[in-house]
Amino acid sequence: MSDTLHLSAETRDRAGKGASRALRRDGRVPAVIYGNKQDPESIHLNARELMKQLMTGHFMNSVIMVDVGGKKVRTLAKDVAFDVVTDQPIHVDFLRIAKNATVTVAVPVVFTNEDDAPGIKRDGGVLNVVAHEIELTVEASNIPTEIVVDLTGREVGDSIHLSDVKLPNGAETAADAETVTVATITQPTVLTAEDEALDAEVAEAQAAEAEADAAAEEEAEGEDKAEG
Repeated sequence: MSDTLHLSAETRDRAGKGASRALRRDGRVPAVIYGNKQDPESIHLNARELMKQLMTGHFMNSVIMVDVGGKKVRTLAKDVAFDVVTDQPIHVDFLRIAKNATVTVAVPVVFTNEDDAPGIKRDGGVLNVVAHEIELTVEASNIPTEIVVDLTGREVGDSIHLSDVKLPNGAETAADAETVTVATITQPTVLTAEDEALDAEVAEAQAAEAEADAAAEEEAEGEDKAEG
């Protein structure tokens, strides 16, 4: 089960792009809490504290208690916007949830015991992950941190379907478990003589290009020295 995360926040009096930019300059991240038949509440968070929680790896599938001026609000993170240049969080949307609410969250899939899969260990097969996450409907208090898929005994050519995966108690998925493929074990890629020849040709072309660039750079430096 995912641990409950905690964030402190302050109410946001002003809205708009200008106010949001000013908050970010001060090390704060604008956010909003909405849902559960209540009015949206504009808040802002400490950027460093938020980053620390984001780095846990399960920010999007954990209950987050947001402390707004001493009032704790139970939420789920529904969206985090990031700056395209700095990759820093610039806005967060939180959804209010009741204590025993049933929620739908995307839970990451983790594969174990590759060394006990003959198709991988013995035959050199490749694990091809089709579904990195599985969307579950589960009680908020029982959200799992991850879904574990055991690869023991798996052979080359095997397909692992959602129906093969053991879901946490009480968790359900809307997907058709019989048809959804989570992963496959495929034949190892074998390079042909044509592939190797093509790789050698590409490497030769890249080396020639690098040599030409180096020569041009040396010539440019020589001209600069002559002019100086």
